[in-house]
Amino acid sequence: MKVILVDDEPAMLFVMERLLSNMTGVELVGSFQNAAGVLDFVRDRAVDLAFLDIQIAADNGLELARSLRVVRADLDIVFTTSHADYAIHAYDVYPLDYMVKPISRMRLTQTITRAALSRGGASDLTPNRLTVKGLGCFEVSSKQAGTVKWISRKSMELFAYLLVNRGGSVTKVRMLEDIFPNMPPKNAEMYLHTAVYQLRKVLSEHGFKGKVISGQETYRFDLDDVDVDFLQIEQGVEQLSEINTANATTAIELEKRFSGELFAEKPFEWATVERDRLAIVYTFFAKRLANWLLAQKRFREAAQMRRKSYLAMNSKRNRICCYCIYSEPWETGNPCIIVMSTIRKCCF
Repeated sequence: MKVILVDDEPAMLFVMERLLSNMTGVELVGSFQNAAGVLDFVRDRAVDLAFLDIQIAADNGLELARSLRVVRADLDIVFTTSHADYAIHAYDVYPLDYMVKPISRMRLTQTITRAALSRGGASDLTPNRLTVKGLGCFEVSSKQAGTVKWISRKSMELFAYLLVNRGGSVTKVRMLEDIFPNMPPKNAEMYLHTAVYQLRKVLSEHGFKGKVISGQETYRFDLDDVDVDFLQIEQGVEQLSEINTANATTAIELEKRFSGELFAEKPFEWATVERDRLAIVYTFFAKRLANWLLAQKRFREAAQMRRKSYLAMNSKRNRICCYCIYSEPWETGNPCIIVMSTIRKCCF
């Protein structure tokens, strides 16, 4: 779907361009800050959808819409404005939609989907998202282009480093110390700039421009449109302050998502503290959940969860060992009901 934007506010154009760039099946073909040139552009180019500000500096968005209707009768028009009062006047040009600023990603997605359906297109015009699996592995993919293929190991490590900082700014000095230890400062800085360039390049190929933000000797990663498993799990744990019948299923599914150490098998020395911290977060959560399961007499599930949490803590200590769980018939005599009776630590 080919889209144009007409708005006299540069900030609004920037936001809309960014939101649209992350939507599959959408191509932004033109962006204007006034009405001049819009009619000729639409007359000469294929355009499916126009987002028009009703007040465009000295121009009138409603008059522009009426003129566009003459030039291209099948053009879908969406009005955007800061004032809801204009809605009644706007409908005499039969717009597809009317959106009041600020415009959210979800609201824009709904409008784009309506436009696609009105043209007989597919309804799967959901925003492009970056998916990160950092527990038990390190895999990154996008809906638009599939698995991310890293240009270099350091660009991959830089991405992991910025993720761990959860969208916060990190000073260049600290990054040089953590990612390029024992390297002469000038060489380290050169390698950092190269890694930043490579990371930006590979993310741009997946439809994510401008995600690595730099300024005043700092860097940060914008987490909008990004799903990170270890961040989602930690947020989920924080929300489950109490486990009960109503949220038990959610808690169990959340526990299952913990599939191993952070960035497993990746030799990121700077990640050791965060790796250990997440293991502790998981262990205490799994213990709470196992205790609740025991109280519900769901003994087998509780035993399995306890074993998994002990192994997680053990891998944190970097030792090879396991916890053997012995079970015996419940006191009722029913051999089908087991209870965790003894936990013995074995090293080998």
